[in-house]
Amino acid sequence: MFKFKPNIFNHEIGIDIGTVNTVIYVKSKGVTIDEPSVIAVRNLNRKGQKEIIAFGAAAKKMIGRTPVGISTLRPLSHGVIADFEMTRHMIRHYMARAGASGGVFSHPRVAVCVPASVTEVEKRAVVEVTLAAGAKEAFVVEEPLAAAVGIGLPINEAQGNMVVNMGGGTCEVAVMSLGGIVINQSLRVAGEAIDEAIVSLLRQNYTLAIGESTAEEIKIAIGSVIPLEQELRMDVKGRDLVDGLPKVVTISSEEVRDAIEPIIVQIEDTIRTTLERTPPELVRDIVDQGIVLSGGTANLRGLNIRFADALNVPIHIAEQPLYSVALGLGKILETPRKPSEVSITLDNKPGA
Repeated sequence: MFKFKPNIFNHEIGIDIGTVNTVIYVKSKGVTIDEPSVIAVRNLNRKGQKEIIAFGAAAKKMIGRTPVGISTLRPLSHGVIADFEMTRHMIRHYMARAGASGGVFSHPRVAVCVPASVTEVEKRAVVEVTLAAGAKEAFVVEEPLAAAVGIGLPINEAQGNMVVNMGGGTCEVAVMSLGGIVINQSLRVAGEAIDEAIVSLLRQNYTLAIGESTAEEIKIAIGSVIPLEQELRMDVKGRDLVDGLPKVVTISSEEVRDAIEPIIVQIEDTIRTTLERTPPELVRDIVDQGIVLSGGTANLRGLNIRFADALNVPIHIAEQPLYSVALGLGKILETPRKPSEVSITLDNKPGA
């Protein structure tokens, strides 16, 4: 059911809850939370009872460094809830922190994002976990739509707008016009898959074991998808898989590029097939306006150049790619809108 209710709550927040990061926008304040979607827990007994000891950046620092009895986890997988209770605790924690500077929120109205490809059951799970975390009302907004609003695209006009939102767990490719999504394709391959490819590169080529945090550092430091004028190199520290001792190797941006190429091809092919399915008049608009990349993976060196050459369409990177979705939620919360202006699924009562 698609409808929009007017502002009836004093506290309104937007939550871009992702596989890798959670970003919260507070109405009239802007982005106040940007934390990893990671929780650290202590296992209390064999019955599975757990005690949460850290959230976000503090928990992420523990990945690969925990002793027996302590573990880290990500409550979401590929943009959908994998652990309801831990997701509830994480949202509650971040909502409390978001309101810390201006008093604790008392049951806020919450806009929360979901991938456009999720099922109604998965959407309802997001609404229910947000309500369980303390929201008075919760409604979901599809990620590509929120990203387009955050970027500032004229999605309410009779004009084709195309967004590729590349997060940690999913890549969403969508064409929008007249306030709605015309064509959408989702790929469960994005930033995390790139990190995993880098881990495999070090394991296979250098018999070196590294963690996901190190892989992410490599991606940011020397990752690219096109040849660079001056190729980059980086020393990587890890554990030798042969003798188990510490080991340092030097890898190049060329090696990383080759390792992540299959993933980039998948994303490129998804954009191409979306364009092939798009009505001709909207394709004409997209050729004129270009495609906008958002999400953290959009910062990968040369991605816009690579896609522009392959697809023969101008490619732009959002001004704040990491925050495009959260900023879009903020605009939706800040601006009174008619029911036809934004496609929002509203369902504020479990079992309704």
